[in-house]
Amino acid sequence: MNSDFMDALATLEREKGIKKEVIIEAIEAALISGYKRNFNQVQNVRVDVNRDNGSIRVFARKTVVEEVFDARLEISLDEAQKINPSYEVDDVVEIEVTPKDFGRIAAQTAKQVVTQRVREAERGIIYSDFIDREEDIMTGIVQRQDHRFIYVDLGKVEALLPLSEQMPNESYKHNDRIKAYITKVEKTTKGPQILISRTHPGLLKRLFELEVPEIYDGTVEIKSVSREAGDRSKIAVHVDNPEVDAVGACVGPRGQRVQTIVNELKGEKIDIVRWSEDPVEYVANALSPSKVLKVNVNEEEKMTQVIVPDYQLSLAIGKRGQNARLAAKLTGWKIDIKSESDARELGLLDDEEELVPVGNEEDSFVPELDEQE
Repeated sequence: MNSDFMDALATLEREKGIKKEVIIEAIEAALISGYKRNFNQVQNVRVDVNRDNGSIRVFARKTVVEEVFDARLEISLDEAQKINPSYEVDDVVEIEVTPKDFGRIAAQTAKQVVTQRVREAERGIIYSDFIDREEDIMTGIVQRQDHRFIYVDLGKVEALLPLSEQMPNESYKHNDRIKAYITKVEKTTKGPQILISRTHPGLLKRLFELEVPEIYDGTVEIKSVSREAGDRSKIAVHVDNPEVDAVGACVGPRGQRVQTIVNELKGEKIDIVRWSEDPVEYVANALSPSKVLKVNVNEEEKMTQVIVPDYQLSLAIGKRGQNARLAAKLTGWKIDIKSESDARELGLLDDEEELVPVGNEEDSFVPELDEQE
């Protein structure tokens, strides 16, 4: 090695953030192993790399003893004092043993160490970049797929989209551009591993943040999301300013904002409802598009009993119970739905009791009901 090599290490430190001293120490440690392996030596040695000109020297380290049993590791007191009269028993003497052709081994070893350290540093930089993007959304390009993953290029790294995180109504082709939600960033021996999802509720939330300025700037808040990916989702929104329509802001002019998200999710229907701290109102809104006549609340069991008009029962429950299931996930309340006539038969309503629908149609947005019933 020479001064040019040391200059190159200084450049690496500036450009890659790898400290020059760390690389030199790693080279010295690697050269010790290289020396012992190539010259069939078992003695203790120290390798010194000159920080200015890059020259390399190898020193055998021997312990001063009264009687030598292993000349590779020990030196007699008489021999040591010939080198320096101040040596005493148990001191360590260093004797230069640099081989003539050690420069070739040193250059090869240094190259390997630097390459490894650069690779590790680049992996560290990528990990640092992406660990901050956990629970965020990124656009990637589909590269290839096997029976477990779809591999998506995110620019600096290839992310993994597991089979379980792929939308059932979606197929992926080479060079397709997709938006995905980063669920986990892990360090591995081969570099950072990034797992992404197309089914995570967080993807829906991030898509609304991208499309709705009022959500991005904090005017409108997303309180909760429930999702059955590829089919239907519900999202609850809230705003403190009474002059702002939270649902309308998410829908956008002529439904453009929500439609952009629906298109990205390949036709997934999205219900947008107004959040309320009152569980009666919140549960009623969450069951949209069904009208709700009454909500009885059991605070202890976090359970609600909902009464709907007879003709709205199937709508409230939804296909295969989907509407009720999504509403329960959205609100965090268990929901037991009864028709008005069943409620009267069970004595849950007085015969004379007249019911007025809970909530307001303006508190929710529900797409066309072509497949709802």
